[in-house]
Amino acid sequence: MENYLVAIVTFAGIYALLAMGLNVSWGMTGLVNLGMAGFFALGAYASAILTVRTGAWIPLGFGLAAIVAALAGAALMGITRKLRGDYLAIITLGFSEFVRLVAANEIWLTRGSDGISGIPGPWRGELSPAQFNVLFCVIVLVLVAVAYVVCERLRDSPYGRVLRAVREDDTVAAVAGKAVDRYKLQAFAIGAGIMGVAGAAYGHYTSYIAPDIFRPLITIYIFLALTAGGVGNNRGAVVGAFLVMAILEGTRFLWDVVPGLAAVQKAALREIVIGVLLIVVMRLRPEGLLPEPVPKVLDKETTR
Repeated sequence: MENYLVAIVTFAGIYALLAMGLNVSWGMTGLVNLGMAGFFALGAYASAILTVRTGAWIPLGFGLAAIVAALAGAALMGITRKLRGDYLAIITLGFSEFVRLVAANEIWLTRGSDGISGIPGPWRGELSPAQFNVLFCVIVLVLVAVAYVVCERLRDSPYGRVLRAVREDDTVAAVAGKAVDRYKLQAFAIGAGIMGVAGAAYGHYTSYIAPDIFRPLITIYIFLALTAGGVGNNRGAVVGAFLVMAILEGTRFLWDVVPGLAAVQKAALREIVIGVLLIVVMRLRPEGLLPEPVPKVLDKETTR
């Protein structure tokens, strides 16, 4: 049971990285990104290919994952910089499917649907499975802490205020002299880079990746996590990720509570309960559990 709980915390941490990456592009800048599964996959494959084929140091794999995903995000935003709203959402969703299909068909690079196995983990062969789980959980939590500090510094900086101005009205931001397209490209690249790190963490933890893992359902879960936690709030992104993971895994134990159901019926009941719980959370707290803090505005009386 202890190993199971540690694994759940590890996966929740990976979801938190994805949610913070989404928060940079969508929560702070207002860029709808449905391509999270694609950036997640790019990071996982970049790190896996480097470390498996060349035996490179694992931290180098994490670095390459961040760079590859960030460059892909910058390229995608450079191509679609004039799009917004539903149009941008459709393009980014198509991008994630493009990445998955390339991974499934370019066998010479990704081994296709067989996937890449034997991805190294830190001291995997020297530690017991339980010790490795605890070690990697600590590593993921450290990555979450680092990403949180970086995103908070970004949010509270003048740069972050420009991103929020672009989110509220990019025309006004442009009139104020801000290079809106450049800020959008940078924000999208930063968010994609964080998602790439999450993909690398997933690959090195599970030691196996395949195209079927990176389906759009991941994107739905992360959007739910950020929406439930609080759009625009990095703490909300982390809390929402752990909440969604708790709901996803906690509903597995319904099988023991409701007897007399077939396996298919139990799976269907679990999906129903997950949906109902998420709807309840959103109905009770439509702004999220931790809404984005409203900047304090000094009035004329206080400034005299």
